[in-house]
Amino acid sequence: MAGQRASSRGHLRCRCVFGRGSRMTTAVDTSVLLDILTDDPRHAANSEAALAEARASGRLVVCESVISELRPALASDQQLAAFMGDVGLEFLPASLESATLAGSIYASYLKNRGQSRRVLPDFLIAAHARLNADRLLARDRGYYREYFRDLSLMDPSAGV
Repeated sequence: MAGQRASSRGHLRCRCVFGRGSRMTTAVDTSVLLDILTDDPRHAANSEAALAEARASGRLVVCESVISELRPALASDQQLAAFMGDVGLEFLPASLESATLAGSIYASYLKNRGQSRRVLPDFLIAAHARLNADRLLARDRGYYREYFRDLSLMDPSAGV
C-alpha cells in the first residue's frame, strides 16, 4: 500500500511526517486506525492519506475508547503501544467534563433514535475530541454531524 511498509512487528507502519510549525490537534477515531492496521481494501488508502495530512498539521490524540476498541486487533499490549508509536498517536485521557458531555448528547440520541448501546463509544470519542482537539478524523456515519454540529470533522471517505 502506498505510504506504508510492513514493520518488524508485523503490522503496517505509517510513513507520515510532522509539518513545521504545526499547531493543530486532531483526535483520531478507531475506524481510521483499523482501516490502516488491517489494510482495509475499501478504506485504507484514504484513511492513511487523511492520517498523514492530519499528522503533518500537528498532534494526533486518542482517548480510552479508541484504545479499548483498537486493542482486540493486536496480539498484545506491547503491539498496541508499538502501533501507537509508529503512527504517532498520543494518549490523552478523557475528563469528567467530556464523559458527561458524551452522556448528555447520547441521551438526546436515545430520545430520538431509541435504545442502542452500540454507538456509545463514538459519543465518548466525539465529546473527547470536541473538548481536547481542533477536529476529529473519522468516517462519519451521520451522528457526528447531527449530534456534534460544532465539531470539525475530517472524513477520509470523502477523499483527501
